[in-house]
Amino acid sequence: MKSDNIIQIKSFQFALEIIQIVNYIQVEKHEYVISKQILKSGTSIGANVEEAIGGSSKRDFYAKMHIAYKEARETGYWIKLLKGSKIYCNEDL
Repeated sequence: MKSDNIIQIKSFQFALEIIQIVNYIQVEKHEYVISKQILKSGTSIGANVEEAIGGSSKRDFYAKMHIAYKEARETGYWIKLLKGSKIYCNEDL
Protein backbone atom coordinates (compact mmCIF):
# COMPACT_ATOMS: atom_id res chain seq x y z
CA MET A 1 0.00 0.00 0.00
CA LYS A 2 1.54 3.24 -1.11
CA SER A 3 0.02 6.15 0.72
CA ASP A 4 0.97 9.00 3.00
CA ASN A 5 -2.39 8.86 4.78
CA ILE A 6 -1.51 7.64 8.28
CA ILE A 7 -5.10 6.60 9.08
CA GLN A 8 -5.27 4.55 5.89
CA ILE A 9 -1.93 2.89 6.63
CA LYS A 10 -2.64 2.15 10.29
CA SER A 11 -6.16 0.84 9.70
CA PHE A 12 -4.78 -1.54 7.05
CA GLN A 13 -1.99 -2.73 9.35
CA PHE A 14 -4.51 -3.16 12.16
CA ALA A 15 -6.73 -5.30 9.91
CA LEU A 16 -3.76 -7.53 9.09
CA GLU A 17 -3.03 -7.98 12.80
CA ILE A 18 -6.68 -8.79 13.49
CA ILE A 19 -6.60 -11.45 10.77
CA GLN A 20 -3.52 -13.04 12.38
CA ILE A 21 -5.11 -12.99 15.85
CA VAL A 22 -8.35 -14.50 14.56
CA ASN A 23 -6.45 -17.23 12.76
CA TYR A 24 -4.60 -18.07 15.96
CA ILE A 25 -7.78 -18.04 18.07
CA GLN A 26 -9.64 -20.29 15.67
CA VAL A 27 -6.80 -22.77 15.12
CA GLU A 28 -5.32 -22.92 18.63
CA LYS A 29 -8.28 -22.12 20.86
CA HIS A 30 -11.14 -23.37 18.65
CA GLU A 31 -13.11 -20.22 19.40
CA TYR A 32 -15.32 -19.02 16.56
CA VAL A 33 -18.01 -16.69 17.90
CA ILE A 34 -15.92 -13.83 19.28
CA SER A 35 -13.29 -14.34 16.60
CA LYS A 36 -15.84 -13.81 13.83
CA GLN A 37 -17.12 -10.67 15.53
CA ILE A 38 -13.65 -9.17 15.95
CA LEU A 39 -12.75 -10.12 12.38
CA LYS A 40 -15.78 -8.30 11.03
CA SER A 41 -15.42 -5.15 13.10
CA GLY A 42 -11.61 -5.03 13.03
CA THR A 43 -11.35 -5.25 9.25
CA SER A 44 -14.35 -3.00 8.72
CA ILE A 45 -12.44 -0.03 10.14
CA GLY A 46 -10.06 0.13 7.18
CA ALA A 47 -12.82 -0.63 4.69
CA ASN A 48 -14.78 2.37 5.94
CA VAL A 49 -11.68 4.56 5.87
CA GLU A 50 -11.20 3.57 2.23
CA GLU A 51 -14.83 4.39 1.48
CA ALA A 52 -14.45 7.75 3.23
CA ILE A 53 -11.40 8.62 1.14
CA GLY A 54 -13.42 7.93 -1.99
CA GLY A 55 -16.47 9.75 -0.64
CA SER A 56 -18.53 11.88 -2.97
CA SER A 57 -18.87 14.78 -0.52
CA LYS A 58 -17.64 16.04 2.83
CA ARG A 59 -20.84 14.73 4.38
CA ASP A 60 -20.20 11.29 2.90
CA PHE A 61 -16.61 11.41 4.15
CA TYR A 62 -17.67 12.27 7.69
CA ALA A 63 -20.39 9.62 7.71
CA LYS A 64 -17.95 6.88 6.67
CA MET A 65 -15.32 8.03 9.15
CA HIS A 66 -17.94 7.99 11.89
CA ILE A 67 -18.77 4.39 10.99
CA ALA A 68 -15.04 3.56 11.11
CA TYR A 69 -14.90 5.13 14.59
CA LYS A 70 -17.87 3.05 15.76
CA GLU A 71 -16.28 -0.12 14.36
CA ALA A 72 -13.06 0.72 16.21
CA ARG A 73 -14.99 1.07 19.48
CA GLU A 74 -16.72 -2.25 18.86
CA THR A 75 -13.39 -3.90 18.13
CA GLY A 76 -12.07 -2.51 21.40
CA TYR A 77 -14.95 -4.22 23.19
CA TRP A 78 -14.17 -7.59 21.58
CA ILE A 79 -10.50 -7.17 22.49
CA LYS A 80 -11.48 -6.56 26.13
CA LEU A 81 -13.57 -9.73 26.03
CA LEU A 82 -10.68 -11.74 24.59
CA LYS A 83 -8.38 -10.50 27.33
CA GLY A 84 -10.95 -10.77 30.12
CA SER A 85 -11.92 -14.31 29.19
CA LYS A 86 -8.25 -15.26 28.80
CA ILE A 87 -8.92 -16.62 25.32
CA TYR A 88 -6.09 -14.43 24.06
CA CYS A 89 -3.78 -12.93 26.67
CA ASN A 90 -1.04 -11.38 24.59
CA GLU A 91 0.00 -8.20 26.42
CA ASP A 92 0.49 -6.42 23.09
CA LEU A 93 -3.22 -6.84 22.33
